[in-house]
Amino acid sequence: MTSTLTNDQSAHGLDAGARAEVAGLLDRYLLSLDEGGLDEAWAARLFTEDAVVAFPVSRHEGVEGMAAYHRAALSAFAATQHLGSPAVVEGDGQRAVLRANLVSTHVHHARHTQGEGALAPLFSTGTFVDGQARYTPQGWRLNVLTFRLLWSQGSPPPR
Repeated sequence: MTSTLTNDQSAHGLDAGARAEVAGLLDRYLLSLDEGGLDEAWAARLFTEDAVVAFPVSRHEGVEGMAAYHRAALSAFAATQHLGSPAVVEGDGQRAVLRANLVSTHVHHARHTQGEGALAPLFSTGTFVDGQARYTPQGWRLNVLTFRLLWSQGSPPPR
């Protein structure tokens, strides 16, 4: 059997450059959660107009309001660090799916860690990340990100 794939293509239909672009979207997303600067331009660089982001406790649909949704969720913590594994990316020229593992550490605000019955300073989680991306006139954009909890240590912030 002979292969018609070039050295830069995978059996999954995306060349190495496209796979790297899609994986880079997840990398930039995770880094930006910790660095801040989440505004409408940030959302437009990462997501399609009809994007869905779903966490175990909440979800948001549509690029409109995506930045505000993330800012509100992150405001529950003094700081965060999201460490993602390399993403496995497959697809064709217009659509891609990705999968990665994620360990997130959330630092509670001091007001939640002092006194009787206080929370431990850290809340950590291990999650599976599943996503979809679509090629748009602006390039690759995420259109679905789902986070499925595998384990947690510590307590989430009070609601």
